[in-house]
Amino acid sequence: MEVQGRIKVIGETQSFGSNGFRKREVVVTTEEQYPQHIMVEFVQDKTDLLNSFQVGQQVKISINLRGREWVNPQGETKYFNSIQGWRIEAAPADASNPEMPPVPPAKAFAPADDLNEEDNDDLPF
Repeated sequence: MEVQGRIKVIGETQSFGSNGFRKREVVVTTEEQYPQHIMVEFVQDKTDLLNSFQVGQQVKISINLRGREWVNPQGETKYFNSIQGWRIEAAPADASNPEMPPVPPAKAFAPADDLNEEDNDDLPF
């Protein structure tokens, strides 16, 4: 899966525990009718991938969705989701939807002016 947008925030690398676990978060704002601020976390050696990127830069991030279950001390089961990035690359500024072809000019859709009312057609309406 991929997330594409403009970098809003790049966090510092955080270390947890004595086992050396590291994570770094980036927030990407999508460019669509209702922009979304998506937080993606990079863990362990992937945290270094963010070093060459800056706030405001247009990027495409390859992601994995992660989910986990946790049972609290009261015996209640809770579920958590996270978005983990594993690759990030610069994207062209106009690549908001690379699969959508360019739209022809509006006059290409204008009604025909040279219709002859006497011409028969086979349309039912």
